[in-house]
Amino acid sequence: MLSLDFLDDVLQMNKRQLYYQVLNFGMIVSSALMIWKGLMVITGSESPVVIHEKQNGHIKFLTKGDNNAVDDRGLYKQEQHLLEKKDVVGRYEVLFLLGLFVLVHRE
Repeated sequence: MLSLDFLDDVLQMNKRQLYYQVLNFGMIVSSALMIWKGLMVITGSESPVVIHEKQNGHIKFLTKGDNNAVDDRGLYKQEQHLLEKKDVVGRYEVLFLLGLFVLVHRE
């Protein structure tokens, strides 16, 4: 279960220490956002971490699950090697830093 022992430490901080901790956390989050946006500008892509291939003006995607050793071509239709934009059903965004923050503070 989630341990809330860190709340005791937070309650013992004075206003200046608490403000400093909040400011540091904000700097970490904003730095990660700036790096991500910088990668978007450099690569010219909305999602700079996606593998894509451009042929004849058409963008095609190759997907791979996080915990898979190989790509997802075995899940595609017969004779289909890459996905096209029409094959993409939706998209999602992940706030991975919040999970990382929890993991770091658990230890």
